Amino acid sequence: MARTWDRAIALVDMNAFFAAIEQQDFPEYRGRPVVITNGLRGTCVITCSYEARSFGICTGTRLPKAKALCPDVVRLPARPHRYAEVSSRIMAALAEAISPDIEVYSVDEAFLDVTHCQRLLGDPETIGRRIKQAVFDASGLLCSVGVSGDVTTAKFAAKQRKPDGLTVIPPWEAAEQLHDVPVTELCGIARGIGGFLERHGVRTCGDMKKLPISVLGRRFGNPGRRIWHMCQGTDPTKLTYEVPAPKSVGHGKVLPPATRDRELLLTWLLHMATKVGTRLRRHELEAGRFFVGLRTDLGWIGGKPRLPLPTADGGVIFALCRRVLDEAWDGEGIHQVQVTALDPRSTSQQIEMFAPNLDRRRLLHAAIDRVNDRFGALALAPARLLGRSDMPDVIAPAWKPTGHRRTV
Repeated sequence: MARTWDRAIALVDMNAFFAAIEQQDFPEYRGRPVVITNGLRGTCVITCSYEARSFGICTGTRLPKAKALCPDVVRLPARPHRYAEVSSRIMAALAEAISPDIEVYSVDEAFLDVTHCQRLLGDPETIGRRIKQAVFDASGLLCSVGVSGDVTTAKFAAKQRKPDGLTVIPPWEAAEQLHDVPVTELCGIARGIGGFLERHGVRTCGDMKKLPISVLGRRFGNPGRRIWHMCQGTDPTKLTYEVPAPKSVGHGKVLPPATRDRELLLTWLLHMATKVGTRLRRHELEAGRFFVGLRTDLGWIGGKPRLPLPTADGGVIFALCRRVLDEAWDGEGIHQVQVTALDPRSTSQQIEMFAPNLDRRRLLHAAIDRVNDRFGALALAPARLLGRSDMPDVIAPAWKPTGHRRTV
């Protein structure tokens, strides 16, 4: 292990992150089977403590089944802002104490490139122990760490010893340790790709050597070539340190099953339109094309209307939502609504010559945003939102501690 690695990547994976925060903040729940749901209306387990997992409960378990598996289970509503706060503190500590070369992969996972830290911090195993200590010092929580020579093997390693584990797979041992691992256990290889590989005689990572890389390249392009290397423990993917410019900005809400109340649908659409507008303004963006979607039993209905001029005005966006609802909805049950700005662009771009004078409206939005930043989201909001869903916001998979992805 004392040998210096040409490339060293560590993956930090928090252990039952949301549940661990609840048990830390509320000591009466420590040692008890805890499940987290999306508010008190949520019926699906988002995550659960290891005590609950010992009864067979897991992410995706429905609450009635969880109670049948463990009658003493403790159900708690999610507190996404608290989880984001703790995550931000952990990520900042890792960047300061370990390496500034960090990619926040999700709210409870991060990759660190520690290649250039070995002379300063020690060999990769020592660095892994330092990472665990830095996380504990910043949050009081435990994590599992995987260290290897590429991102895929590091992520695989982190899941081998949970909770509170440290697994080190030297790059020169990666192919051997992955040899008998089913390809679908690697991040990014789902059942669809797994089925394609199985039809070509590839079930384990070791089988991949029998398949020419060109076969994957022809079928999947560069992602296919990456998959071939992933199974050899030589994933060439580099970490991404900067949050890229947004390709879209959206918010959605899962509704009570088969919602048919038009006024409720309008309330939720206004809620999402207001959030999208606020988020666009926060990052000095505006958009002219939007997706307004409503999910039914048969799939999504809705449209992608375009405005004459780009906007970050939630009221204008909601007018689009109302129009789409009137045109696309025939009264069928709706399970989810989604509002997404499809072409966000900087407001610093050239101003339209014939655009109406929007200064007064922008000053109003600036004042509302300042109030809401100080007193909480939607402290000032359209009156219709007084009757909005009491289900809390959720953390998106692409959450980041800074930039336009810092949203729940």
